[in-house]
Amino acid sequence: MLTLHGRPQRLAALMPVESELEAEALNAWRRLVHVLTHEIMNSLTPVASLSRTARDLVEEARPALPADVAADLGTALDAIGRRADSLAGFVASYRSLSNVPDARPERVPLAALFARLDALVGPAWRERGGDVVFSVEPASLELMADPGQLEQALINLLKNAFEATDAGGRARVTARLVRGARLRIEVDDDGPGVPDALAAHIFTPFFTTRKQGGGIGLAMVRQLVHGNGGTVRYARPVSRGARFVITF
Repeated sequence: MLTLHGRPQRLAALMPVESELEAEALNAWRRLVHVLTHEIMNSLTPVASLSRTARDLVEEARPALPADVAADLGTALDAIGRRADSLAGFVASYRSLSNVPDARPERVPLAALFARLDALVGPAWRERGGDVVFSVEPASLELMADPGQLEQALINLLKNAFEATDAGGRARVTARLVRGARLRIEVDDDGPGVPDALAAHIFTPFFTTRKQGGGIGLAMVRQLVHGNGGTVRYARPVSRGARFVITF
């Protein structure tokens, strides 16, 4: 309470809660992914090991078995072992969501970061008749962040854009200061965009709209950005395409 013109006044501080809410959601997903991958791996590991042991036993007993039986057993056990190993690799990829290391922030010149990104992803866009354009305003703009994690987040977004656009498609990455001295990085493309009904779910782990997708890319983007003190959201463009906005 404070007194103003002889009258008591209540002072309230309004602070953005978006980051705090996002942190709670991320922590909840991280715990869930950790539990799920731990339990699945506990079951898969012995299955893979037992299948290899059984296959060795079949090989030892092959002279005493009918040829067709030995062949069928070998094929079946080989399929079980391969599938168990494949699932173990699949689950291991999701572990990355719960094992992101703490950010090690340093001063990152965004013009230099964008130049590295252009060297990494630009050729693939141009080989199919498209382009990806990077711009920083002002050119001296810098950000305190983990350079490796920020680079990975942007690579994931550009990979999504590349897969969403056809030959001749274009993407743009811009960085600039906005109101409140906040730094904003936008990644947009001219692909089909995200349907309104799905936009609210695209950062959810395991959610994907592609047949071959694993639902990790955007969830990882959100985790990497949040770990560096930022937020990321999908912003529907006025025309077509997709736009992702990262704010620090």
